[in-house]
This record gives sequence, structure tokens and C-alpha cells, in this order.
Amino acid sequence: MNRFCIPCLICVIFLFSGCDRNHKATGDKRKKSFLQIGEFTITRKSPELTLARDGAGRVLALVPRGAPVPEGYLPSMIIRTPVRRVAAYGFFDVATLRALGVLDETLVGVTTPEKKWYVDDVRKGMESGRIAWLGTANAIDFERLKQQHPELVLTWDPGIIPMLDELGIACVVTTTPVAMCLNARMSFVKFMAPFFNREPEAEAFFRRVSTSLADIKLRTAGQIIKPKVMWGDMYEKRVLVEPGNSWIGELVGLIQAGYLFDDVYGTSCIEISMERFLYSGKDADLYFTYRTPKTGATSKAALAGLTPLMAGIKPLSPEGKVYAPLPDYAQSGDKLDEIFTELAAIIYPDLYPGYTLRYFQELPETDPVAEAGK
Repeated sequence: MNRFCIPCLICVIFLFSGCDRNHKATGDKRKKSFLQIGEFTITRKSPELTLARDGAGRVLALVPRGAPVPEGYLPSMIIRTPVRRVAAYGFFDVATLRALGVLDETLVGVTTPEKKWYVDDVRKGMESGRIAWLGTANAIDFERLKQQHPELVLTWDPGIIPMLDELGIACVVTTTPVAMCLNARMSFVKFMAPFFNREPEAEAFFRRVSTSLADIKLRTAGQIIKPKVMWGDMYEKRVLVEPGNSWIGELVGLIQAGYLFDDVYGTSCIEISMERFLYSGKDADLYFTYRTPKTGATSKAALAGLTPLMAGIKPLSPEGKVYAPLPDYAQSGDKLDEIFTELAAIIYPDLYPGYTLRYFQELPETDPVAEAGK
């Protein structure tokens, strides 16, 4: 196990053992006064003021509706709770709203067009006009955004903050320069819960995912054969992978499989050298590609055709296996328990007999059409 995994996995162990270091010692029934989730923190100063530090390191003041405005904070840094109208940049942000049970009542804008959504609640909201397409994340229609009257924007892009400040719209940056570890990915709903007064829903989500992870850990314990896993992709000019400090890398390590990029540290989809990718590929048993069937991952032969240099890695040979995410995988972050279980079932299929894949598909050697034409 690499040294980057240790702190976050210790956190997970504490959670499974029932140890919660965020409660005040004077009473477990009190609300947590301080919570740290990766780079994100929540600090409860009083019933009328909660401070939230987002992924950009900005401190936001969460103030109940009707409570007096605290001194020392710019208007753009004050967020009235519960938040009623939200615009969300990413699938991760929308999935968090779903996990908290507030998507239907709060989401008013997204940066993905309707035809690319697989979440029924979002599609129905866009069909009815309640949820607007705001343009792509790199080309937001700010006039359209303003018309939707969001009280809060959830985004991965700190560059949008000055414009939102001008519009008087509060913003939370929901990503950091370092990939979320396993515990942070599971716990992020707890960071967002105070914005919507949905702490019980966040706790229920976390308990569900924790229970699933504990079951996976128990089922996969003591395996003699430890499959070697790689996750990423080669493109024309870049090679991107999931680092060892990501939740993916840590999950693979937690179930005692071998993650071949466990020594890589940094952000999700971090760039590495082509030589390193190909070197690791010689030993890999399983390969998870970023590409979906709609973007070319239809078979091993198809992947090799897209990037000929990759044809020599072991997973693309008959000896290995390749898995591609299905289109709704990226939009299913509120189903982490199911995703974790599916990854465990892929890595250790003998431990999950009869399991039916839902979020990934195993790629055949060749495309069926190509095979039929021989």
C-alpha cells in the first residue's frame, strides 16, 4: 500500500469502528462543531453561524434565513440556509444534491444539455423548463444563469468566482487540486448538508456506503491472488490516469488488489508519461478505460485502433480484461455503495457469482460487426 493511502484509510477504519472524532466530548447528541473532509471543513460557531471552507480555500458564512448578517463577511460570502435554488456544473455536484434529497426542489441550472442526461429527475426538470441548460462549463451563458436566479453555484472552476461576485451569486468550489481520497468521496455529502439543513440525510447516505464498504472489505479479505489494476487512458498527445491517492486507487488497495499507479500523487485524471503507462500495462490484469462505448470503447481491438501504441499492454491481449464505464456511471455518484460493490465484483468475480454489471461493461476482443464480416 502506498504512503498516500494511509491517512485516508485510517479515517475509514475509525468510521467502521464507531469512533467519531468530530463530536464534542461533552455530548454526543450535540451537532458536530467541526468537520474536516479532505480540504473541506465545516465549523459551527453558533446556531446562527456556520463557517464552510470550500475547495478553493474560501471561507463562506452559512446563516439561517431571518438571522442577522454577521460582520466581517462580504455579501458574496454569505449564504442563507437552507439554500433554495442551485446551479451545478458537474455530475458530481448533481449527484450530491440527489444524495441529500434536494435535487427536485433546488436544482435550476446545469452545464450538460438534456440529451446527455441519464438521470430521470434532471431530464424531467429540463423538459418542464424548471432546470435550464446554462451552456457548457467553459462557455456559460451568464444572462441565462442570472434569469434562473440561483442562490448558489456549485462548480469545479474557481475562475468563475469574479463574475459570480459581480452578479451577486454565491459560489462553492467543490473540487481541489488533489483528488478526493476514499473517505472524502464518501463524506462529501456531510460538507454540503449544512447548506440545505439535511444532516440526517447525509448521515444516512454515509452509513449506507460505509456498510457496503465494510462488507466488501470482509468479503475480499485474505485473497491469495491479487489482480493488478490500472485506470486511465492514452490520447493523441496526453496520458491521463487516476492517482494512487484518489478514491479509486485507495479502493483497489483496500480490497488488497494491486493498483499500478499507487505511487502517483495529485489530481484526478493526472498526466503521466506514455512510457510509464505502457510499462505498467505489461503487468496489468485489469484495465479500466475512461472512454465509454459512445466514445470508442466498443472492444479491445477498437481501443488498439484508436491508440496503436496501447495495443501491447497485457489487458488488451486475450490474457487480460478491459472495462469501460457505461454512460450513466459518471452521473451515479449518489450510488457509491453500488459502484464500490461492482468494482469489487469485477476485480474478484469468483467472490460475486452471478453478479450483473450495471455501471461498466467488459469489452470483447473485437466488435461484433467486425467479427461477423470475417
